[in-house]
Amino acid sequence: MDGILKNKVAIVTGAGSVLGASDRPPIGNGKAAAIVFAREGAAVLAVDVNADAVQKTKQIIDEEGGVCATFQGDVSSTRDCGAMAEQCLKTFGRIDILHNNVGIGPPKPGGILKADEDTWNTIMNVNLKGAVFACQAVVPQMLSQQKGAILNISSLSAIKNSYPEFFIYSISKAGINTFTQCLAFELAETGIRVNCIMPGMIDSPAIYKETIRLYGGNIDKMRSDRIARIPMKRMGEPWDIANASLFLVSDQAKYVTGQVIAVDGGLSLTGG
Repeated sequence: MDGILKNKVAIVTGAGSVLGASDRPPIGNGKAAAIVFAREGAAVLAVDVNADAVQKTKQIIDEEGGVCATFQGDVSSTRDCGAMAEQCLKTFGRIDILHNNVGIGPPKPGGILKADEDTWNTIMNVNLKGAVFACQAVVPQMLSQQKGAILNISSLSAIKNSYPEFFIYSISKAGINTFTQCLAFELAETGIRVNCIMPGMIDSPAIYKETIRLYGGNIDKMRSDRIARIPMKRMGEPWDIANASLFLVSDQAKYVTGQVIAVDGGLSLTGG
């Protein structure tokens, strides 16, 4: 397929998706990015811990005439990160793009007095360590190519912690922001660019797992509360994150590195 990523090879982690709400398509940020990258000509290695979920992403790309292979792996495992990079090279021969999209919330939300070591380790291992070691796995190949683009997906909660009970998640995402800038500076002379997107309130499948706990299962109330806080008065879609990602990993952004960009409908402009 022709497009601005023609002849590029992209690894997209978190490329599967949970189901979410029945009136919304089961497409999260990573799945949308994998589909958009393929539409723009990239050969995509879609990575997820859930083999069935990532196979469904591949099915969509295959049906659209794109090129996609899958890899089942846990990015919190350095061994899996290394195997992911090896599989991409074995399948496609190079790595031009790494899209780090994996992120989880705390299994047991709570403030400082409810935080425990297991929760801390789980969130940090997946959200922060996963991105760091996925980068470590692909950077050697990008260095040999003297070119590459890495995009980390953070969260607006990295700079606006509106939910104190999710503070460990916010800390992990703040770490992604800082890691992005550190790595971008380290690699600036090598031809490898590193950037970050902070999604705001995106209407993705993942948000609906909190509706029972926070809203007693009232999806309409959850949606209206979120929309009321956003200056543009609507939630974003995973495609909004995917399209912003497309620009940042493409050669159209060849002079952009070390940037942490909010895609949030203006939410970062408010105090709420």
